Order: sequence, then structure tokens, then C-alpha cells
Amino acid sequence: MIKRTHTCGELRIENAGTKVALSGWVKSYRDHGNLVFIDLRDRDGFTQLVFNPEAFPDAHQLSRSLRCEWVIAACGVVQPRGEGLENPKIPTGQIEVAVESIQILNESKTPPFEIDAADKTNEELRLTHRYIDLRRPAMQHKLKTRHQVTSSVRRYFDQLGFWEIETPMLGKSTPEGARDFLVPSRLSEGCFYALPQSPQLFKQILMVGQVEKYFQIVRCFRDEDPRADRQAEFTQIDVEMSFVDTDDVISVHEGMIAQVWKEVLGVELTLPMPRIPYAQAMEEYGVDRPDMRFEMKLKNVSDLAAKTSFKVFTSVIENGGVVKGLCAKGGDVYSRSDIEKTLTSFVADYGAKGLAWCKVKEESGELTFVGGAAKFFEGPLQKELVALFDAADGDLLLFVADTEKTANKALAPLRCKLARELKLYDDKSFGFVWVVDFPLMEWNEEEGRFDSLHHPFTAPVPEEVDKLESDPGHVCSQAYDLVLNGYEIGGGSIRIHQPAMQRRIFRLLNISDEQAQDRFGFFLKALEYGAPPHGGLAFGLDRLVMLLTGTENIRDVIAFPKTQRGQCLLTEAPSDVDAKQLEELNLRTQRHSHAPKKPS
Repeated sequence: MIKRTHTCGELRIENAGTKVALSGWVKSYRDHGNLVFIDLRDRDGFTQLVFNPEAFPDAHQLSRSLRCEWVIAACGVVQPRGEGLENPKIPTGQIEVAVESIQILNESKTPPFEIDAADKTNEELRLTHRYIDLRRPAMQHKLKTRHQVTSSVRRYFDQLGFWEIETPMLGKSTPEGARDFLVPSRLSEGCFYALPQSPQLFKQILMVGQVEKYFQIVRCFRDEDPRADRQAEFTQIDVEMSFVDTDDVISVHEGMIAQVWKEVLGVELTLPMPRIPYAQAMEEYGVDRPDMRFEMKLKNVSDLAAKTSFKVFTSVIENGGVVKGLCAKGGDVYSRSDIEKTLTSFVADYGAKGLAWCKVKEESGELTFVGGAAKFFEGPLQKELVALFDAADGDLLLFVADTEKTANKALAPLRCKLARELKLYDDKSFGFVWVVDFPLMEWNEEEGRFDSLHHPFTAPVPEEVDKLESDPGHVCSQAYDLVLNGYEIGGGSIRIHQPAMQRRIFRLLNISDEQAQDRFGFFLKALEYGAPPHGGLAFGLDRLVMLLTGTENIRDVIAFPKTQRGQCLLTEAPSDVDAKQLEELNLRTQRHSHAPKKPS
């Protein structure tokens, strides 16, 4: 077999005259009647091969039988392409290889889609034939970037003295948050393991075990509906540290992110990154993961709206609601029809009952409101709103009157939609922000109880501990999220390290002592043996790579992802299993429950 000496993206003009051997896939084939040209591709790029019938007739004859995606090896001499024949768009564009001998390593059926046009191909078809889809340069780039990120992360934490430690894949089901994926045990009849939603309890136990600095790049599982930026099976960069406070954890992880961005993109990030309290994020952006690449803050205009004659505003305010709005710079480009159909329909999907609007126009040297609800705002109110929003000629003001929760829920995505359509930010920019001072708990209306905003192992701020029983909804936690371009890329907290406090939090979450012992007894026992103060953070690796590579689909950065229905189209998982396998596990499904009984 011809053994390759170089990759298909490696050769340059300096290699002219060198005898080389290349291996790869036939990217394209061009038969000019005399000379045959083939672009040979591997993961590093592609090189043009030329077959001359006069110089090497056997190789030329064999080349005419080649087809796209066949795997071949070729040996020949590097030569300049010649004046006017170079391709400056590719690194190997100045040279070609004059082939002396060729070997067909494997043939290929005609692919189900053209690799160069795969981005226009149905995703289900691409996922079914993922091995073809992975050959695309864009996919190769994403997989390479993923490798670069994990390599950089490992080097970073190793240099800081962290130990990489694996935690179990088969653990105890501790129902909190999303559904667990359950694995039946053959040896313990009727019992189940759970696949980890995160290594949360294990990494805290490692701190009790005097590890002090732990990290892991770990697979996690949550049985929830996948979406464009989420998978049921995903990967975390998981970190925990002892004897630290919030500033310590944030500082370490800012350094990690800065190193990754520098090494992968060549981008220098400014540290420290900005921080905003949770309450400010909700007030000004309507969401706890704000996109900071543009301004367009939400404003509560209830005081001003109450002075109008607009009953939609006044009735909502009288019933305890709010009026919130935003100013879209250059929003004059939206027509009345655009606003009243497209934008109003958009906020309706988020529960808003309507969208009031008016445009800002300069007339006779003064700014005034026109269109929509303009008639309800008298002159003095217009001036106050212009000042509040820093509005200018050609801007569009939009308002939602509802409960504060609904107003935020509708305006937050509208803000991002407008900024994207009005091109108010650079697509290649990065807006990092830490969101801090989260509430410890939030009230669950349906269940009539408090839920943890993050998870039940998050520590409250010490100065508010005395309010835990009297006013739990207004106690802040020592939690922090890192947000990038509107995505939460990492989150963590300082943990509860004292068993009495942990039991106290469980009770506030309506988890009785008996339930706590049943679900978390092994963890509570560990806390009783000298648990140090500790805290940590977990980054979503898939989402990080998604943002680094500029895609909005998390499936693009996972080698073998699941569909929206949690299916692997390549392997056809999940699939039925043999009845004998179920019998060994003492299980029966509805599909097998009506099978005829074995004769006695």
C-alpha cells in the first residue's frame, strides 16, 4: 500500500520538486480528454492531482475510473500549477501533484447528498448519513474546535493544580429538576440506576474527601425535550474548589474562558468581565441571560402610562400590572402592517395581549410621536418618554401592558429580534456578563411551594440567613451565571457545607427529613464529616463550541447528536429489545405484555 507522507492541506510552493504520497477521498473529478484532474481531500484540506497519459499512462488510465468519495492513495511529484492557473482561495492553490502511481483503497456508493451542498440538505437525511455529513469542511472545523476547547481547558486547570477525576455514570436517582434517565439493574430486581444529570453531589463529596481542586469534562443526561440549543445527552466542563468565595470562582473561570478565546479564536478578552445583579437583569432586559451586545434596555413606564387616557394602560395598572417598553433605534423601517401583524403576533406567542407603539419623528425642529398609540400621549408625556428612552428621529417605541412577568417574557425576545433585524450589533462580537445575586428560591404557583432557582445545594448569602423561614422569597443566594450573547454558558454557586443548613433548606423546599434521608442520605452523611466551604461552576461544552463556531444549532457541534424527539437517526436508537433481555431485567413493556405465555 502507498503510505502517505503529507496531508492534503500541507503542501506549498516550497515543496515543488518533492516526491510525495497522499491519501484521502476524491472530492471532485475533471476529465479534460487528455489530462485528468482530481481534488483529493482529507481532514486538513485538499490538493489537486494531475494525471498525464504521456508521462504515466497506467496511472492515467486508472484515474478515469475514479468517482467522488472513493478512497485512494497517490504518489507523485509536487509541481507549480503554472502562471494564471493558481487558486488563491485555498492554501494549496499554487501547487499540484503530478501523479506517477495510484491505488484504489475503497470504492463508494453515490452519496445521498452532495457534500458541498449539504447545508441545503434536509437535516434528517444528513443525520441518518452522519458519516457523510462529517466530511464537510464546516463539520470538520466544528469537531476540531471542540478538540481545541477541551485541550485548552485541560491544560488550564492542570496548570492551576486541579485534578481531573471521573465520577460514576450509574448512580442513585435523586429526583430534582429534569427527569432522570433510568437504567434497570439485573442483579437487584426492581431497582434502577440513574444516569447523572450532573456530577453535583459527587463533586461536593470530593471536596469532603480533601481533593480541594477538581475538574472533569463529563457526559450528563436529562430526560427533557431537546431543542436547538439543548440535547438530552450533553457534555459539561465541571469544576469544584474548596476554601473559596464567589470572587475566587469567577476569577478562575474568567481566566479559563479568556485562554480558550485566545487559543481558539485569537481574541483577547477584557478581564474582569462585567457583573449585574439578577434584579437589574430582569428589570432592564426582562431575562436573566441578557444579550449585552446592544443597548435597548426595557423601561418601566407605568408612572407615565398612568397619566394617559389609554384605557389599555390604565386598567392594567389599576389591576396591579405594569407597562414596560423599549426603544428600537431606526425602527421607523417597520411599517404599520409589520408592527400590527408580525411584531404583535410575535409577542402574543409569549402571552402578551397586545403591543402598543408609536414612532418618533422630528417636525419643525421638535420630536413628536406619530402612529399607533401616539394620540394618547400628550406633549409633556412625549418629552418625558423621549428623555427616558433617549429616543431620536426614526426610532420606534413599543409597549406591553400586563403582569411584570408576562411583559418581561414578551419584551425580552422582542428586544433580541429587533436588534437582529435592525443589525444593531456585530455578529462576530462577544458580550460576556456575569449575572449574580440570584434569589435563593422562587414560588411555584402550580405546586403551592418554593423551588430552588438553581438547585437545593446552593448557599444563601450569610447576611440574609435569618430571613429564611420568615421571608424565603427575598433571600439572595451565592449563585452566579456567565452569559454570552443571550445564552447561559455556565452557572454555579457557593455550596451549603453544613448539614444543619442543608436540612433547613430541604424543609423550606417541602422536602421532609424522611424524604431528604431517602434521596440524599449518603450526601448528608458526608457533610457530617468535616465538609470544607466550597463552590464551583459547570460550563456547557456543547453550547460553548456552538458560540465559538457561530452556529445556532447545538447538533452541529456534536459528532452523533439526537433529534428533537431524542432519536439517533444513524443507529436508529432508541430501539426495541429482545424479550429475553427484558425477562433478565424482570421488566415488561406494553409492547411485550400481550405476548403468548411460554408453555408450562
